[in-house]
Amino acid sequence: MLRVSGNITIPLAEIEIQAVRSQGSGGQNVNKVSTAVHLRFDIKASSLPEIYKERLLNLKDSRISSEGIVIIKAQRYRSQIKNKEDALNRLQKIINSVIVQMKPRKPTKPTKASKIKRLEGKAIQSRRKSLRSKIEEE
Repeated sequence: MLRVSGNITIPLAEIEIQAVRSQGSGGQNVNKVSTAVHLRFDIKASSLPEIYKERLLNLKDSRISSEGIVIIKAQRYRSQIKNKEDALNRLQKIINSVIVQMKPRKPTKPTKASKIKRLEGKAIQSRRKSLRSKIEEE
């Protein structure tokens, strides 16, 4: 079970984890051992509540395909176990990002004092610039 939050868990049967060969440096170990991990999680077929599924599908994230599958490749570590944990943690972060509902922003107006302060600042700058101009002789 992957615990996403206090009351939301995902059974590991819904998460497909496949070991693949890692890219990059690592010597002979890279050529012999499959240490990288491909994680696939189908949002539509998961046991998540519908509201979270909807938010995940609407999320603009390159790791979520058009079919609604989260694909994560973890190859940060040289150990398959650590890469598996890393992939599960990243999946957990993606799901947690949609669980927290942002409060709607309430539009506010500037206070009277801030308006006056802004206008006074503009007047000071205007006077300062007008003093820089050439003096006309008669």
